[in-house]
Amino acid sequence: MRKRNRNADADEAEIDLTPMLDVVFIMLIFFIVVASFLKEAGVEMNRPDTNQNPPESDATSILVTITGDDQIWMEDRIVDIRSVRANIARLLASDPEQSFTVVTNTGATAGTVITVADAAREAGVKQVNWPAEKKQ
Repeated sequence: MRKRNRNADADEAEIDLTPMLDVVFIMLIFFIVVASFLKEAGVEMNRPDTNQNPPESDATSILVTITGDDQIWMEDRIVDIRSVRANIARLLASDPEQSFTVVTNTGATAGTVITVADAAREAGVKQVNWPAEKKQ
């Protein structure tokens, strides 16, 4: 009877890692490609540079100012947040092509700003202008 060589047994016990490494690299490439197509959810906002002055208040522009304590000013008076849409619709009735500008002071909350912008869109404003933040 022949005895087996000990070195032959050691060679048979090895595991080939090449296919596993191929799979790992393919998965790595897959995740890199998938991650490049993911987009973060958010609100896109185009704001002008801070060195520009806000537009002047005139008869052809609807100007809404939100103060630091979330008071909403339209036409030199405080307006309740629930009546913003009605006031904007009333002003748009005379000239539907009026521009609409929301000026926010430091400290105004995002919820109030978004509520005013949504009310403007519901009232029929085509574009909401956002000048640079105003210091109090």
